[in-house]
Amino acid sequence: MGDSVEAAIVSFSTGLLFVTLIAVFRKDVRAGFRQIFKATKAGEMPPLTLAAGVLGASFVAMQTYVVPIAGVALFTVASLAGQTAISLWVDKLGLSGGAKSLITKRRVTAAIITVIAVAVSAWDRFAMSDFSILALSLALFAGTWVGVQRALNGRINSYSNKSFATSLLNFITGTSFLLVLLAIRSIFTDHSILNFKTAPWWMFLGGSIGVIYIALSAHIVQHLGVLEFTLFSVGGMLIGSLLIDFVFPTPGTHISPYLTAGIALTYLGVVANGQSRLSRR
Repeated sequence: MGDSVEAAIVSFSTGLLFVTLIAVFRKDVRAGFRQIFKATKAGEMPPLTLAAGVLGASFVAMQTYVVPIAGVALFTVASLAGQTAISLWVDKLGLSGGAKSLITKRRVTAAIITVIAVAVSAWDRFAMSDFSILALSLALFAGTWVGVQRALNGRINSYSNKSFATSLLNFITGTSFLLVLLAIRSIFTDHSILNFKTAPWWMFLGGSIGVIYIALSAHIVQHLGVLEFTLFSVGGMLIGSLLIDFVFPTPGTHISPYLTAGIALTYLGVVANGQSRLSRR
């Protein structure tokens, strides 16, 4: 589509349609959705928690601004650094609704190893990046939003007890935020609104995958914590990138040794964090 905000709206809106259909045919999801607002009304959960989906949408909006300035590789590494750093903090506070985790040397080491792993995996792409302190800072800041969003989703899920209800709330707030953002941008700039003609059919599947991802992450962070979920998800992301490059290579694509090394380092971080958990038992 050539515009990441519009692509995000397609992803969020199709995801909203998908999870709404699930809610229509599942009474337990509708009941879980109502339970979220009952908990908020009873004062058990702060109202701002309901805006978790806005954080995810805001991340996409920030990505739109930063990537053209700094490049994909630098944005990825900087935003992940923000995610892992904030994950240590939200786990310490128990913001996800699960058990609190102390900030230990092993957990900090695991977070640092994971950031290094992503930097190594993207090493051959840094030549396409332009270093900018402002862009780097914004990417770092945007990454913290993702970590907080995961924690808030875990807390929401502890009241809904239905991951798809949590996902439904995320897609309602996220889609609403992006539509407002697009409307404001269309008023003050010359951007046209939504050109679907250049969009490939498979792009409309992204929202459904997002629904499942948010539903799973909201459930998992309650048990593993945000940091450990982040470590595993980064490993899965890198392995997925490797498989895509191997099975569906684009012209000029080659299997980078940096990516392979990055995957190995990521799971070294997972092992380091796992040892931290074992040491507290």
